Amino acid sequence: MNKKRIAYVIGAIVLIVVSYSFFSSNTDKDVSLTAKVVKGTFLNEVLISGEAQSTSSKKINGPTNARRFGIFNIKIQDLVPEGTIVKKGDYIGKLDVSELNGKILDAQLNLDKAQSRFTQQQLDTTLTLKQERNSIKDLLFNIEEDSLELERSIYEPPATIRSLEIKIEKTARDLKEKKADYSIKKRQANARMIEVGTEVSKISKRIEELMQLQKEFTIHSDDDGMVTYIREWNGTKKKVGSTVSPWEPAIASLPDLTKMESRTYSNEVDIRKIKKDLPVKIGFDAFPDIELDGIVTEVANVGETKAGSDIKLFQVLIKLNETNENIRPGMTTSNKILIDKKEDVLMIPLEAVFAKDSISYAYVKSGLAIDKKQVELGPSNNEVVIVQKGLKENDIVYLNRPIDLDNKSITLLK
Repeated sequence: MNKKRIAYVIGAIVLIVVSYSFFSSNTDKDVSLTAKVVKGTFLNEVLISGEAQSTSSKKINGPTNARRFGIFNIKIQDLVPEGTIVKKGDYIGKLDVSELNGKILDAQLNLDKAQSRFTQQQLDTTLTLKQERNSIKDLLFNIEEDSLELERSIYEPPATIRSLEIKIEKTARDLKEKKADYSIKKRQANARMIEVGTEVSKISKRIEELMQLQKEFTIHSDDDGMVTYIREWNGTKKKVGSTVSPWEPAIASLPDLTKMESRTYSNEVDIRKIKKDLPVKIGFDAFPDIELDGIVTEVANVGETKAGSDIKLFQVLIKLNETNENIRPGMTTSNKILIDKKEDVLMIPLEAVFAKDSISYAYVKSGLAIDKKQVELGPSNNEVVIVQKGLKENDIVYLNRPIDLDNKSITLLK
């Protein structure tokens, strides 16, 4: 008898365990996720990343007159790290002077040649004019000698006297011509001396200018600030090894950290929503605790294609209304642009909305049953959608489709 009772008890226990396992297995297969219909503030935001930059900065330029000396592309030989805090007069960087040094050497060789020509011309002039002066003196002596002989020939025949007079007249004429020639040759010599002297002065001045230009190849800051690198036309930053041209002489800049903006790029879908003057919340990857207010100041009308991609992106500039001493140019920003805001509206997750034949509906818990109710929807964001009709606050909706309710009829809106 006791054995029978024990057997009945064991059988009952086994039956309970099997039944529990069966129902537990079915329950696992029918796990449903639900959410409440909530009432609150709806925010439609576009989230895009960007880069912080200053709207006002002072450029640090290399030599601006290098083109005048035939120097067009200069490599950056040294540059302080980006983000370095400098004061006025501090060292910023140095440019490659090898091409400039070559021009200085050529100019010095030309100066040596010009000075040699000047010295040679000076000696030639001295010798030539000395010879001319000696010739004039000889003619003067001849006139004086002939004049004495004429005085002594007072008792000579008239023919002899006349011959001496003609000789004196001829020598006097030669003397006059020689003096005129001397004057001309002296002016010619002076002109040649001025010419070679001017060449010496010109080359000397060029060397002085080149030496001054050489000093400009070592660059110092014009003001206090933080050094940021200048971007090339292709978006890359100028650094050691980059080239500086006379048309783009800047090698770095000193941004005004009190005037900052975030430069972002939006895709073709979101750009239709973004308008000028929309408010923005700006976060920073480097400082998760910092969030600043901003405003959209510019929206590009024409898209641009980034390297390696066919997607068109549109530039959006966002001005920071506040400043923070921790924010630096080049930091990555996360920008939440507020497109729309509605107060006291009903909202459900996007996953709770289903559709059939252009009718939107939701699975709503009703006691122990589940109803399919048509809903009229409003604007949505990436997470929730506004329910204008069909549900009320605190209703329980299903986020996945319950089993065996596909054929259940939808309760339409009245």
